[in-house]
Amino acid sequence: MGTPGEGLGRCSHALIRGVPESLASGEGAGAGLPALDLAKAQREHGVLGGKLRQRLGLQLLELPPEESLPLGPLLGDTAVIQGDTALITRPWSPARRPEVDGVRKALQDLGLRIVEMGDENATLDGTDVLFTGREFFVGLSKWTNHRGAEIVADTFRDFAVSTVPVSGSSHLRGLCGMGGPRTVVAGSSEAAQKAVRMMQLVTVSFCAPGCLVPHLSSCTAEALQKLSDVTLVPVSCSELEKAGAGLSSLCLVLSTRPHC
Repeated sequence: MGTPGEGLGRCSHALIRGVPESLASGEGAGAGLPALDLAKAQREHGVLGGKLRQRLGLQLLELPPEESLPLGPLLGDTAVIQGDTALITRPWSPARRPEVDGVRKALQDLGLRIVEMGDENATLDGTDVLFTGREFFVGLSKWTNHRGAEIVADTFRDFAVSTVPVSGSSHLRGLCGMGGPRTVVAGSSEAAQKAVRMMQLVTVSFCAPGCLVPHLSSCTAEALQKLSDVTLVPVSCSELEKAGAGLSSLCLVLSTRPHC
């Protein structure tokens, strides 16, 4: 793994999973979600893959859609990756736990070291984990508990790991994300601001708040241009948002080289 302070690094690969017809029924993982426009969801997902490959220059790896895994496209929840290590998560919903199988194999094929969560008392969604380049924050939410956070700390021992209470129905990375080294981009909601304030209290390195936007998935170019060294890549996932998807949950970005 990388050593503390090496930063966010540069990634080379992106992993996504296709949108199955079963997601459009609104019964994804028994969640009773709103019905989706399947064609629009698949079109938006295809644009995302194209941007990752063509605009960002990443090698795109796409898992096929699986009808038995309606929320399979949200594969950002299935793993936490840093350097050459991938922690395979244990989603809170039992119906979603089979999603990790295809992701595990894909990451093994890329040569990553796989760490499993064997504790049945632990729950962890990958989008509750934010890596700043120097440390990890783990959101304690409906989906992720203290034991899950402890396993993140046990897995990535070269880095400090702090927990952040997450209120409402969002994952931590649905409230905030990295806008660059030491810069957190946060939503303007009360839940997002509360999370960021807590992060500033426990951080081992200075994290400056970045722009405030109503929703991270709909950041405006004007707001993000306030940050330095930002490449704007407009992508919409408005239809998939109905299933709880954000851009951070629709792909796993990694490097086959250390220090991603």
